[in-house]
Amino acid sequence: MKYALIPIFAATTALADAPQVQNVTVTGDRVDVTVLHPDTGWDHYADGWEVLDVDGKRLGFRELFHPHENEQPFTRSQSGIVIPEGATSIFIRTRCNVDGWSDELFEVTLAQ
Repeated sequence: MKYALIPIFAATTALADAPQVQNVTVTGDRVDVTVLHPDTGWDHYADGWEVLDVDGKRLGFRELFHPHENEQPFTRSQSGIVIPEGATSIFIRTRCNVDGWSDELFEVTLAQ
């Protein structure tokens, strides 16, 4: 099942260098996330993102094992993410190895 997406950006107070979600595509159990972050190398880079339901429950996690200082923005995928039946949205939250989890959530509205 492919969802039509209407991204809605919901922001709270965020760290200056927090990785930013640029785009999300959901196809069945696969989520593709495009991230922008000023990676400087192994000392500071975006090192993961997670998919959350509306209650904040983790549906999936994608660890990023190396910096992408020469590839910005970059897209990575995670399969096996089960979105609850009837869900109308999910949230993506990013993490970097210096500042930890971002306070920003990127909302993806799932139009079925």
